[in-house]
Amino acid sequence: MTQEELQQLTEEISIRFFNKPFIHKATFNKRLRTTGGRYLLRTHHIEMNPHLYEAFGMDELIGVIKHELCHYHLHLEKKGYKHSDYDFKYLLNKVGGSRYCQSVLEKRRIESYKYQYNCTDCMQSYKRKRRIDTKKYVCGKCKGKLKLISLK
Repeated sequence: MTQEELQQLTEEISIRFFNKPFIHKATFNKRLRTTGGRYLLRTHHIEMNPHLYEAFGMDELIGVIKHELCHYHLHLEKKGYKHSDYDFKYLLNKVGGSRYCQSVLEKRRIESYKYQYNCTDCMQSYKRKRRIDTKKYVCGKCKGKLKLISLK
């Protein structure tokens, strides 16, 4: 999905579910890691996490766009736009937006480990991105020797 398609989708969702136009910019921000999107209070722009769309598809993206548009419209109307405000909770429920998005970070974290070590005594498992020196390091639980089990 391109930036222009995201902008068009956001404008369509705003008109369809909120009956109000979205006149600012909606863009993808690849630096977002732990959140599906964010509404910027000063500029009124919306930034979306492209990893969310790649991992979970259009339905999840639309839910997060609705969530951010709730912040957007309530803030411009000078109503309660924060997560804890009644106005926000009511509008989010009314339009069917996502309260929470699925975690992209957990999916990426699982794939990032290259090495797995097991303790020879207590069988405690350790997953690491970098290789460790098994002569220098021991198990933190029982001080037993570590053994390299898998290498991806």
